[in-house]
Amino acid sequence: MLYFGAIGDRYGRKLLLIVGTALAIPASCLAAWAPDAGVLIAARIIGGLSAGMAYPTTLALITALWAGPPRTKSIALWSGLGGAISALGPLLSGLLLEHFWWGSVFLLTLPLAVVALAMAWFFVPAHVNETTKAVDNLGGILSVAFVGALILAINFAPVPNAETLTLVLAGIAIAGLVAFYLRQKRAENPLYDLHVAGRRVFWVAAAAGIIVFGSLMGAMFVGQQFLQNVLDYSTLDAGAAILPAALFMVLVAPRSAKIVDARGARFTLLCGYVFILLGFLTMLLLWKENIAYWKVALGYSLVGIGVGFAGTPASHSLTGSVPVKRAGMASGTADLQRDLGGAIMQSIMGALLTAGYAAAAAAAIGASNKHISDSVQNTLTKSFAGAEEIAAQHPQYASQITAAAKTSFLQGDQWAYLAGIIAILLGGALVFLVFPGKQQEESLLEAYSAQDALQ
Repeated sequence: MLYFGAIGDRYGRKLLLIVGTALAIPASCLAAWAPDAGVLIAARIIGGLSAGMAYPTTLALITALWAGPPRTKSIALWSGLGGAISALGPLLSGLLLEHFWWGSVFLLTLPLAVVALAMAWFFVPAHVNETTKAVDNLGGILSVAFVGALILAINFAPVPNAETLTLVLAGIAIAGLVAFYLRQKRAENPLYDLHVAGRRVFWVAAAAGIIVFGSLMGAMFVGQQFLQNVLDYSTLDAGAAILPAALFMVLVAPRSAKIVDARGARFTLLCGYVFILLGFLTMLLLWKENIAYWKVALGYSLVGIGVGFAGTPASHSLTGSVPVKRAGMASGTADLQRDLGGAIMQSIMGALLTAGYAAAAAAAIGASNKHISDSVQNTLTKSFAGAEEIAAQHPQYASQITAAAKTSFLQGDQWAYLAGIIAILLGGALVFLVFPGKQQEESLLEAYSAQDALQ
């Protein structure tokens, strides 16, 4: 996203948007009808390249085309719709899986891509506030290497027997980050201007957004398992349960734009953090076995309201603190907030969920006073799915195994929600203590603009 964002700034944001959107069509079809895992992986890589081209240019175009309150409103719409569509994914996927084959979920994007391609071709202006400076291609390659290795390392960390691979990937990520930093210090036209990235409005907003969107992804990741494993929701019902989050993100985002203009990004971010914290506390304290749906809806609603409030100022501050000709840098960072934040929070919360489940399941096995083989114990403590597999093999004990697995899951998700709460509190403290208030933020943005005009 960082690399393609810079390419769009140089060679045409509209061109990159059209190419990326067009590439999504064959990528989706290839994934939908993939004959084996290898083809599916290749299709998803192509889909990732497609998204990397198209998505960063969307926010960059908003930054280039509008300023002041219209830009804030546009960013609010961009943020709210993006978050809502992410939340709607499980519902629509569940609906398709109820009636069609697994590959049908990849066809969801086809009508959207066709409409977006036509609208981009006819309505998006070309070459608005773009740069003529050369792209830092070496920096782009290094950014792909270190970010890709970092995300893979995070995702492989909780995988059993993957310690060596995780360490190798972590080493590549660290080496790539060091090389990227040195390259950006020396490049005549760096891909990621470290001077701009060091601006307080920029880096605090970037960090705050990672936690905001990471919390959303983490809540969805753990919550979907809770709904299906503990409450016995179907795939479709579990997806539908997320609707309050999507609804409130869309409803709150336009209002957050007005609050940003009236009270500043810091105040709006903190409002978002408060609601996200309340959502996680609801999950921690109220999400138990056999609960009524309103408790599920309450948790998701609070998180949706929080993301609706916080998403706009996080992206608005990024785009407002960079030169317009470097809009791709801000847009790429805003996109990384979602993907990197999601990877980090999902991996941390997933690892803690697994560890907490395993500890509780092992304790339950120890207290059962029954002889259980090592292989069965390993399967029972590995995951809820493993427990269901053993329950199917031993129907006479199925009810006890399932009940113990649900209890163990509830202990594991407590660990996960606590991790989310800690991250939210740290992010809120960072915003409260470091992010400037409205008047100071406006002064800083004016100073940044004056500095950029001289270059």
